[in-house]
Amino acid sequence: MSKLLFLFLRLLKLFHRIGLKMRGKTEADFHAERVISGKAWEEFCNNLKLAGASLMYPGTPRDAFNQAEGLRYLSRLTRGGLEAFVEYCDPAFPVLHRMAHETVKLGADNPDNYYFNAQISGNYSYRITGKRNSVHYIGFFTQNGNYGTTGGLAPCGALEDNALKLEDDGSFEINLSKTPSGKNWLKIEAETTMIMVRQTFLNRFEEVAAEVSIVNLDGRTAPDPVTPAMIDEGLQTASMFVAGASMMFAKWANGFKKHTNKLPLFDPVVSNAAGGDASIIYYHSHWKLEEDESLVIEVKPPDCDSWNFQLNNYWMESLDYRYFTICINKGTAHYEPDGTVRVTVASRNPGKPNWINTCGHHEGTMLWRWYRLAEGAAAVEPLCRVAGI
Repeated sequence: MSKLLFLFLRLLKLFHRIGLKMRGKTEADFHAERVISGKAWEEFCNNLKLAGASLMYPGTPRDAFNQAEGLRYLSRLTRGGLEAFVEYCDPAFPVLHRMAHETVKLGADNPDNYYFNAQISGNYSYRITGKRNSVHYIGFFTQNGNYGTTGGLAPCGALEDNALKLEDDGSFEINLSKTPSGKNWLKIEAETTMIMVRQTFLNRFEEVAAEVSIVNLDGRTAPDPVTPAMIDEGLQTASMFVAGASMMFAKWANGFKKHTNKLPLFDPVVSNAAGGDASIIYYHSHWKLEEDESLVIEVKPPDCDSWNFQLNNYWMESLDYRYFTICINKGTAHYEPDGTVRVTVASRNPGKPNWINTCGHHEGTMLWRWYRLAEGAAAVEPLCRVAGI
């Protein structure tokens, strides 16, 4: 259904361009009229109103607490969307910024990750410069499309940690272009819209994130003045991002209820289309517990670069990792003598290692990840059981 919707939207744009040509008007004329008339702002507000439908999607919790979190979630997506598509919308002068972080969350955002995003375009070539520092892992990924116009983020190019060539002082340069260039190259295509930098910590309190910046190689040193088209299109994309992302993840969460309190393998095709990392194996699900119940998760991790588990609210926002232990990973876990990890999800401390705090929630979503399995290693599905506290 979503593919048909976005095909319909593309057809509408085609008819729109034909109509403009027949009336002797340009795209610039069209956007200027929308800005002057107030139509641009009106449609932005209408799309935000439509985004509220995600909070009423089948299966969503309707109690006041979860709906309040849902409203905050939409407000956070709006803030993130406006920063990404209005404030930092110019692909000719990109800015790497944190679109998902401690107070803007979506799609099971990873507490062990430090994300940077920038809007880019296949019309330009770029260079990223930086210093590696001590973060456990860093990866650079270009993506095509966006949640608002294509319904997802299709993978394009990837340059991961072990392939990144560093200078003696830990600095690096990466060329982003359609054809190979330089010591470190990251592919972009005509449809490319975003560069994403993922940094993964084993201990986010001790490791130092990499320093990264990006420049357009056409020589400009400052952005051009804002145009009506930039603002009109930015507002449309931001509002469609809020509506598209929230609806997509509401559908995901409802689907996870088919295997509540279990952690089955998530379809990698779906996760990659939504902007997931193709080198990570994901186990998404839904959890639900009574006040006196706990969810015990047991697994012997395979040989891999890292792994982690996190607890989210129903809207697939990670719980507040600034103040509570809501995630665990390869570097922070307590292991049994045989290498097994036993995680306990509960509303209060059960007096056992690897306690994950539900932070006042009685249901939500959850995610286990295996990062970059070693050669010959096989993914393992974590075993789950509900027990008392």
